[in-house]
Amino acid sequence: MAARADVLSVHLALAGGTRNFVGASVLNMLKPGSYFINTSRAEVVDHAALAEVIRTRGIRAALDVFAQEPAGATGEISDPIVGLPNVIGTHHIGASTEQAQEAIAAEAARIVRTYKETGKVPNVVNLATKTPATHMLVVRHRDRPGVLAHVFDRLRAGNLNVQETENVIFEGAEAAIARINLDGEPPAGLLKTIADGHQDILSLYLVKI
Repeated sequence: MAARADVLSVHLALAGGTRNFVGASVLNMLKPGSYFINTSRAEVVDHAALAEVIRTRGIRAALDVFAQEPAGATGEISDPIVGLPNVIGTHHIGASTEQAQEAIAAEAARIVRTYKETGKVPNVVNLATKTPATHMLVVRHRDRPGVLAHVFDRLRAGNLNVQETENVIFEGAEAAIARINLDGEPPAGLLKTIADGHQDILSLYLVKI
């Protein structure tokens, strides 16, 4: 791909497998006079190899990140690569264009609007892939006020924490099924209290996760 590209733009997160990922083997494949852009992280590129192809192959580079950057929020960039011909450098502001700022504002507004209208947060990155839930309580019930409040109140009294819950309503809005993931196993007595304590609970059963 590098050999066919007129422009190679790097968009990689820095991780163990991406450090120096773009090295001499990739950079030496670039066509003379082609463009190299890095706005991700400096460490994903072998800067010595990059400097070499800039000098010997006329590669034109646009860099927003550098191998030798100030340790703090302010300071001068002293990376020698900045002094090479055909190099344009920006100090971590490559994304701060008018178009990008407008796109960020529009996306922020979209996320807030979606959350307001649906309760879901687009692009959320810190959802738990696995919760402490060990058991799922499945409750078949009539779709009536107070049923789930009764179930949750009894679970609270039993010192059981709800990790996830889903309540599915069937056609006609007469019946529903609630799936409630819990961080522990409810004792048999508590299950009986829940089942017998509300006339609109049709059945319930427990599944070990």
